[in-house]
Amino acid sequence: MTSNFSLEAEGKAAACSNFRLLLACLEILCVLLLVGIIAIIYMSLLFKVQAANLSNLTAEHQQLAMEKEISDNKTRELRRQRDNLNCTLEVILKFDNFPVKDYCPNKQCQPCRSGWILFKNKCYLFYNENAPWKTWEESRVYCKGKAADLVVVDDLKEQEFLSSHIKSYFSKDHGYFIGLQKTANNWVWIDGHNDTLSYWMKELSDTSVSYVLIIPGTNATKSWVKANGHFQNKFICEIDALLLST
Repeated sequence: MTSNFSLEAEGKAAACSNFRLLLACLEILCVLLLVGIIAIIYMSLLFKVQAANLSNLTAEHQQLAMEKEISDNKTRELRRQRDNLNCTLEVILKFDNFPVKDYCPNKQCQPCRSGWILFKNKCYLFYNENAPWKTWEESRVYCKGKAADLVVVDDLKEQEFLSSHIKSYFSKDHGYFIGLQKTANNWVWIDGHNDTLSYWMKELSDTSVSYVLIIPGTNATKSWVKANGHFQNKFICEIDALLLST
């Protein structure tokens, strides 16, 4: 009987020990779960704070980028205005006495004087007076008297512009003098560079002729003919525009 009582007591003690162990495990699990929940809440709050900071930084970056773009635009505009003013000053300094009334009627300045035509920041005068006209040298003197010079053709666009503004007169052999002349067997523009365009009407055979005309009413790329120094014709003057086009 005593033995049975002892076994029963040991069984109850073991059951109680197991219950306490289970309870301890549950307590540990609860603690771990609580720690996990706290960690999740903390990480969630931290993520929200970081997301807010990132959003603020993104907004600040966009604002700075916009301000930089505005600043860059202002800088480019100031540089453009500076370059325009420098070009204007260069044109003014070509004159001994700048013709203010011709360029700035009613105190409003224009790129070109009256009677001149603007094209790509250049002004052109097409001399269309009645005869007697002028030789190549006389034409150049006339242009220089207006602080300009005979036209130098830079490209096809300019050549086409010139061809579209000249008209036939007197005979098919007459045209408009340009700033191209023969120097030491080379065709050289008055600004010193050799011609590379060669918009000749026909093969150059006469080696004694030293000047060039544009003939009206012809193909722009085949409109140049040679002329001698005594042949009187109309001509085209060219000068930089006072105000650059924007």
